[in-house]
Amino acid sequence: MLYPLTFHPLFKERIWGGRNMAGLFGKILPAAVPIGESWEITDRPEGVSVVANGPLAGRDLRWLMAEHGAEVLGRSQTVRGRFPLLVKILDAEQTLSVQVHPPVSAAERLNGEPKTELWHVVHAVPGAELYAGLKQGVRRDQFESSLAEGRVAECLHTLPVAVGQTLFLPSGRVHAIGAGLVIFEIQQNSDTTYRVFDWNRRDEAGNSRELHVSQSMESINFDDFEPTLAAAEFSEGNVRTRQLVDCPFFSVHEHEWMHRDVLELASGRATVLGVVSGKVTIRSGATHLELNPGQFSLVPGCLESVSLEASGPARLVSAIAA
Repeated sequence: MLYPLTFHPLFKERIWGGRNMAGLFGKILPAAVPIGESWEITDRPEGVSVVANGPLAGRDLRWLMAEHGAEVLGRSQTVRGRFPLLVKILDAEQTLSVQVHPPVSAAERLNGEPKTELWHVVHAVPGAELYAGLKQGVRRDQFESSLAEGRVAECLHTLPVAVGQTLFLPSGRVHAIGAGLVIFEIQQNSDTTYRVFDWNRRDEAGNSRELHVSQSMESINFDDFEPTLAAAEFSEGNVRTRQLVDCPFFSVHEHEWMHRDVLELASGRATVLGVVSGKVTIRSGATHLELNPGQFSLVPGCLESVSLEASGPARLVSAIAA
């Protein structure tokens, strides 16, 4: 019954957002507001994806999980009975707050949800940066002093980034996205974020954003120094592949077509595909689904395998739920 599914995106207004998803991916955004997030695949109380293609169009992912969860997941596991991944596009027109997601131990104490995630850069202005982890040797008391004085940036490790680079963010890693970046974000199904610092910004009314300093200090890993970007090399072949991350919650690969060719993809688990550049056609039985840049598809685990075909240069990321 199931087939590769696409969903209508859910757009989220954010103070730091922009309008880049319209120009880069042709998304029809709500008018005159900064859009920071497009929730592409979500099974959250705050927003559930609605199927856009095929016989199940109009049904949502919550219904699919309730009625056909075993087929959707294959050998993947649920998160509290919901689809295990949350997939977004982020448009950071301005720098995001410095934040952290709680690890399991802190999440239980704070009544939050742990969240490990991955950022894959799909657009970057010259000089764009990510902030992740602490500079070597920064101690908790130094961090707290700098935070109190509005200078916490001096404690953060900075990573210059360009299109195609990837950063893994386990729960507990303090982080922020710099201005001028558009990112594919693949994460556990969680939306618990604690803001520890917001660059001393104020809104038009002179108000600062709410911070969660005590929760953040309980969540930050103060032994996490100067993490690096994913460094795996591509395999050889007409369709080159490299692994970006393999963690207990998901594994993510990047696939690159040099010219027309077909990639057979088999996992037996729920798999999310997102096109970075070019066009990729998913073929499974009678379903022929063409994805353009910025479009995502959920391949149900029951399908076992699908064919991915590009007629020319293309890039795609695949995320397999554990």
